[in-house]
Amino acid sequence: MTDTAQSAERHRTDEPGLTILVTGAAGFIGSNFVRAVRRDRPEWQVRVLDCLTYAGDRRRLAGVDVDFIEGDIADPEAARGAVDGASLVVNFAAESHVDRSLLDASDFMRTNVAGAYTIMRAAVDAGVEKFVQVSTDEVYGESRGRAFTERDLLNPRSPYSASKAGGEMQAFAVGVSFGLPVCVTRGVNTVGPWQHPEKAVPLFTINALRDRPLPVYGRGEQRRDRLHVQDHCSAIFTVLERGQPGEVYNISAGNNRDNLTVARAICARLGKPESLIQFVQDRPGHDWDYILDSTRLRELGWAPRYDFQTTLDSTVDWYAANEGWWGPLVEGEFREYYATQYGDRLRKSPP
Repeated sequence: MTDTAQSAERHRTDEPGLTILVTGAAGFIGSNFVRAVRRDRPEWQVRVLDCLTYAGDRRRLAGVDVDFIEGDIADPEAARGAVDGASLVVNFAAESHVDRSLLDASDFMRTNVAGAYTIMRAAVDAGVEKFVQVSTDEVYGESRGRAFTERDLLNPRSPYSASKAGGEMQAFAVGVSFGLPVCVTRGVNTVGPWQHPEKAVPLFTINALRDRPLPVYGRGEQRRDRLHVQDHCSAIFTVLERGQPGEVYNISAGNNRDNLTVARAICARLGKPESLIQFVQDRPGHDWDYILDSTRLRELGWAPRYDFQTTLDSTVDWYAANEGWWGPLVEGEFREYYATQYGDRLRKSPP
């Protein structure tokens, strides 16, 4: 895109009083994105829609000026009401944890496929000017050392990633069939403040803080690219303002490390012994790695600001300083989930 085209696109999104709807905004990335919008576009009206599942928490938006609507993107009435009058929509709403999808995928299909379609059709009827569907690198399947581009075929290998691929297909179909100006982003593993304790980095950090075992699948050899949530938010903002409708944009940081290295780095940051690391039975269909080529996004002017060490250290430090937020979350429903997912694995001998 030329500088002139970029300027024209930015001008359209700089309208005073413009309303943006952010779905799933009580979740991890969505709440960080809302905070970024409030900081960088204070003239915008921010509306959020979230059904407050176990992963949604209004405390993530404490002190942030938003119009909060509690509702489900898969509910047509709620979707229509939330989208009405909005010029921009970013859809973060999703069930997003692979391990939970292996236990029961029904909610994943409802939210990530049917819900995506429902909110997009509401956006069509409301005349939304730009819609960003937030997806994941996992739709590609495992890389095995090769970087995926946006033109590669999708090969999801878990119920979660298959449901996200289904949501993408709905985005492309609604764009072609009904003219919705929609972009899709595929981001790598994201970490940072406010992430639910079920995900690997906060789970390892919290367990290390409490001197409990860090359950590492297999031998910890699977590799992931850890993207700081602030870099993820700035990437989505770039696509919202400059992305070409109908296109896909990979988001990656180049912070690829194996899971064992990450667990060791967390222990080192917290001054905890590596003996806390415990290898457990691997999960079914565990992808070896995800590597993305984000050249197309970088051509729009985006680049990550956080390297691996800064990403991990800042995240670990945040959890160490914010037990008041995550402490209540690791009780109740999470304790039951943790026992189901890791109880037998931790009791058995290492693989």
